[in-house]
Amino acid sequence: MTDMRDAGMTSKAWPFVEARTLLKRYEKGAPDKGYVLFETGYGPSGLPHIGTFGEVARTTMIRRAFEVISDIPTRLICFSDDVDGMRKVPGNVPDPEKLAQYLQMPLTKVPDPFGEFESFGHHNNAMLRRFLDTFGFEYEFISATEFYASGQFDEVLLRACEKYDDIMKVMLKSLREERRETYSIFLPIHPETGRVMYVPMKNVDAEKGEITFDDEDGREWTLPVTGGNVKLQWKPDFGARWAALDVDFEMYGKDHSTNTPIYDRICEILGGRKPEHFTYELFLDADGHKISKSSGNGVSIDEWLTYASSESLSYFMYAKPKTAKRMHFDVIPKAMDEYHQQLRAYVDQDAVARANNPVFHIHGADVPESKMVVPFSMLLNLASVANAEEKEQLWGFIQRYAPDATPETHGDLDQAAGYAVRYYNDFVKPNKVFRLPSDLEREALLDLRGQLADWDGGLDAEALQSVVFACGRERFDPLRDWFKALYEVLLGASQGPRFGGFIALYGVDETIALIDDALAGKLVG
Repeated sequence: MTDMRDAGMTSKAWPFVEARTLLKRYEKGAPDKGYVLFETGYGPSGLPHIGTFGEVARTTMIRRAFEVISDIPTRLICFSDDVDGMRKVPGNVPDPEKLAQYLQMPLTKVPDPFGEFESFGHHNNAMLRRFLDTFGFEYEFISATEFYASGQFDEVLLRACEKYDDIMKVMLKSLREERRETYSIFLPIHPETGRVMYVPMKNVDAEKGEITFDDEDGREWTLPVTGGNVKLQWKPDFGARWAALDVDFEMYGKDHSTNTPIYDRICEILGGRKPEHFTYELFLDADGHKISKSSGNGVSIDEWLTYASSESLSYFMYAKPKTAKRMHFDVIPKAMDEYHQQLRAYVDQDAVARANNPVFHIHGADVPESKMVVPFSMLLNLASVANAEEKEQLWGFIQRYAPDATPETHGDLDQAAGYAVRYYNDFVKPNKVFRLPSDLEREALLDLRGQLADWDGGLDAEALQSVVFACGRERFDPLRDWFKALYEVLLGASQGPRFGGFIALYGVDETIALIDDALAGKLVG
């Protein structure tokens, strides 16, 4: 019988594919540092967003896969570049005008506009940690402020002085001509103002480990590159961090992919070994535009978690990471239902199938049991016909359909009922448009009504589906026009659930009443 390790060594699931590539890195023996290091980076200029979740979730999936196929210990660090200068004042903070005087100050030197932490950087770092902890990620946090100031970066910074010309050659090739004239890989922190300085170097002294530059007022300064006096520009910082920490794996969005050769080469110039990387595609909104923090398009973390579980979000992140996917509210119900379909399938799968099942990569070996005896899409339609304002309104229907189900024993179903009511009221209800049936549709609906009136087969969803099917089979070509009519006439929507299942959940008598209202024109207007 194949165990999970053997299955992982042949699985086509992308986390295992990446994990095997990483394992080849150490096929001659474990790393000298004693562990494989995964890193994910974070720019703390704003609050964590859905891209942050995706990056950590996907990195964790690869880490988990690696731990299945290898006995080498692993670590995951989340690195916050909080020495970065504040380039603009965020618009979503209290009294933003008070922060204007702190432009170009390192984020850990900008006062916290919320008045809760030592600085704005500390505030955003705390939000990041709380965010990661909420989702149960296992990670170690590193602040760039502490990393630079503590001396952990000193060896690599001194090496950057020695290799300054080599690194500058790499960088200058990638810059426009006007930018080349003022560019330096080093960004000094002004000794008086504390601001991050974007100035050219007059001299770099490799022996002393010092840089000399003029500030905006023409005054000359000489500073050691160690001790937190200097930070690296973000592209050199990427490669230098890899070298300093001996990072083995880092993933990032496609917008970084053109910089990968730059990061790699700088890492190698500084004596490091370039890590394995994974580039994922960016998310698009409903109109196909790239989702961005500044424009606020797409779905935020909080919005997704208002209408669906965090596991469904992880499922969405798992699927096709190298394909640009539209991330808008319409994808949420599908993600919920597909996640639970995979949970139900996992129970009877062998190791090979489990290694390819997304829920293994979301949960590891501890995959929960799905108690979703009613699909989320069905709950949405139930909320729609019941005009539900509270999830309790759905439970009367649910318990008739599944008598053993209770909110206490079926927590995921109870949670989903709450999500469904919210989703219905916010997205479905405002867009419901009913129409009157055509003559042919009216004839079919009357046939369905008659067969339901004579029905004595209980709440067997498949048997009821056969009845619905039979009413349309001789009348509609293609048959999907019949189901489309059911959705538009009875539910006010263009698509919907398997209608036999809906009748079983909603009730035969209730469906007859719904058909009567539709035929009488009561649902329109």
